[in-house]
Amino acid sequence: MHRATKIVATIGPASSTPEILLQMIQAGADVVRLNFSHGTADDHRQRAEFVREAARQAGREVAIMADLQGPKIRVGKFENGKVTLVSGEPFILDADCELGNQERAGLDYKDLPRDLKPGDVLLLNDGLIVLNVQRVLGNEIHTIVKIGGDLSNNKGINRQGGGLTAPALTAKDMEDIRTAMSLGVDFVAVSFPKNATDMEMARQLANIAGAPYGIKPKMIAKIERAEAIPALQGILDASDGIMVARGDLAVEVGNAAVPALQKRMIRMARESNKFVITATQMMESMIYAPVPTRAEVSDVANAVLDGTDAVMLSAESAAGKYPVQTIETMAAICVEAEKSEQSELDKDFLDRTFTRIDQSIAMGALFTAFHLGAKAIVALTESGSTALWMSRHWTHVPIFALTPRVGSERAMALYRNVTSLHLDTNTDRDTALQQALETVVGKGYASRGDMVVLTVGEPMGQAGGTNTLKIVRVGEPY
Repeated sequence: MHRATKIVATIGPASSTPEILLQMIQAGADVVRLNFSHGTADDHRQRAEFVREAARQAGREVAIMADLQGPKIRVGKFENGKVTLVSGEPFILDADCELGNQERAGLDYKDLPRDLKPGDVLLLNDGLIVLNVQRVLGNEIHTIVKIGGDLSNNKGINRQGGGLTAPALTAKDMEDIRTAMSLGVDFVAVSFPKNATDMEMARQLANIAGAPYGIKPKMIAKIERAEAIPALQGILDASDGIMVARGDLAVEVGNAAVPALQKRMIRMARESNKFVITATQMMESMIYAPVPTRAEVSDVANAVLDGTDAVMLSAESAAGKYPVQTIETMAAICVEAEKSEQSELDKDFLDRTFTRIDQSIAMGALFTAFHLGAKAIVALTESGSTALWMSRHWTHVPIFALTPRVGSERAMALYRNVTSLHLDTNTDRDTALQQALETVVGKGYASRGDMVVLTVGEPMGQAGGTNTLKIVRVGEPY
């Protein structure tokens, strides 16, 4: 069964062997995420090599995403590993403290006292602990515990409503970008961007670091700061795609606000011709259990129905007991949800204008295939832009994008309803079209007599050159 929604799987201790990676790719992983919050450069290098080899064995291209750590603001370490905070008791966050105790904790982010004022609310450990700021004295933040609990080493800190000034790119991130480019990654995910400038700076650094390797990665903005919401359109314009990073975002804006924000972000991304990933705790219970909860099934299905390009697994595939089974389960949920989706293609095209020839051809192919009941759309593409534009509108017609560029093939691994395939030639049009049809027929998506819509650029081999639409029946001359 054709699955339109893509799956991003994080790899870690539970999934870093070549054998498990191969099984994960065979189960449906389209993109593998390297989490640069954990592990060394050598760890990431070995895992990237394993991914490429597993993809080769599986017979398809799988993209690699480098996810930067960003300015994770944390408490320091404690003398005994953890303390228990009691509601109503005072507690001090001290930028000068080396080892914490029952009365105070150190800070990894030394500028935090400068960002706070009395009345601010701090959320620690993903919001499980709540502190009310009473006063700031030099490098000390004096608080009263509103909601207590166990606080252990290096737990995260958020300010309710956002407003922390930590830059999106740390020195570690800049070094990690250089490492990621040496690994040949396809996507770079930037944590905690506040505005378009953060993304423009990250892209510039990645392009410079990737130049010796001939790489220009696609840039993904992780939307997890409250300040990013009003700046969302600018961030979208400066990025290739976004991630709805529901963990830190929920802590800053409140859990109840996230579902509506998710729908809004997915809609805005698609309207801006950008891809979008929905992430965080999608199948959380499968870290320990072989089946998901009914709520998790609904969560994944609703993200699909919202129009997300991809759904993402974090600890479920990185550290969980059932990484392969989790991917299989998620894939099955996506397929079922897609069956019930209704196309609103005609409505989507109202009030739309297309000024580019290649974009007009892409939209014409989509409209024609939908109304003529074609079995497939086949796009011969250099950059993948034609496939991206088509994938922004939902139809039940699968899109096959054939390209001679491996980089384009991997980039399209994140585009909804697009199956990217390698094309051996990019010079002779008739040979290329024949290869394209044979590929689609060989994979069982069309058979003799079926209608297929083709798009191609003439002359071939030029990015942005798509200018021809053809409607053919398989087995008949064209």
